[in-house]
Amino acid sequence: MSKPLDTALAAGNRRELAAYEARHFRWHCEGGVATITLNRPERKNPLTFDSYAELRDLFRSLKYATDVQAVVLAGAGENFCSGGDVHEIIGPLIELPAPELLMFTRMTGDLVLAMRQCPQPIVAAIDGVCAGAGAILAMASDLRLGTARSKTAFLFNRVGLAGCDMGACALLPRIVGQGRASELLYTGRSLGGEEGERWGFFNRLCAPEAVLAEAHSLAAQLVAGPTFANGITKTMLHQEWSMTVEQAIEAEAQAQAICMLTQDFKRAYEAFVRKERPVFKGD
Repeated sequence: MSKPLDTALAAGNRRELAAYEARHFRWHCEGGVATITLNRPERKNPLTFDSYAELRDLFRSLKYATDVQAVVLAGAGENFCSGGDVHEIIGPLIELPAPELLMFTRMTGDLVLAMRQCPQPIVAAIDGVCAGAGAILAMASDLRLGTARSKTAFLFNRVGLAGCDMGACALLPRIVGQGRASELLYTGRSLGGEEGERWGFFNRLCAPEAVLAEAHSLAAQLVAGPTFANGITKTMLHQEWSMTVEQAIEAEAQAQAICMLTQDFKRAYEAFVRKERPVFKGD
């Protein structure tokens, strides 16, 4: 990269987030893996107006991060996330006029967009309660590791709301299928861990005491891979939902040609010739 361009990017969007100080959750970054821990275990880690907004802004920033290549999303204690805090969110929402309600629902949807649009794969470590907006955070992640005792529920109809919250009607059917998504969104029932694995919601189940460690291990495996190419894969997985097959094939041709220009592609070939394992650097 030329020095003027490098300087311009450094002064603009490029960011190092390892030293980021979160206000409404725990944040830790090591070896290219950032861990976000929802940290209100006494309430099963509910979300608040502030934590929604900070998570949205953080995931937006990850698009420009130079030191984060994968993200682990977890909850403190024995639960993932119980959704929006009943007293700090649901209670106040009853008193808001329609324009302010729309501002809130757009903000929560923007969090999902930020998660889908950041190039880093997101691995959710899900134990215990995973409900409401917590289920949405799990759904918006790229990979989900669960436990046999995890309980995932899209509870919106239980509080008199539609199941179409934060992109659930678009994302969930693509994960578990239209009929199964319809059942979960119409009834609000809990999806157990073993059933969630059978349905494809969970990539695999882990022991409760091991789920976070296995999520970190998976994230570290992704970081050891060609991270620029992984970001392209995530982008195409997201964008191709709205493409025809012809459009998708052309988009993938262009994306793969870009990846062929990377040093990681060259490293992989040279390592193959030497009969060695490639060491990727994300450039």
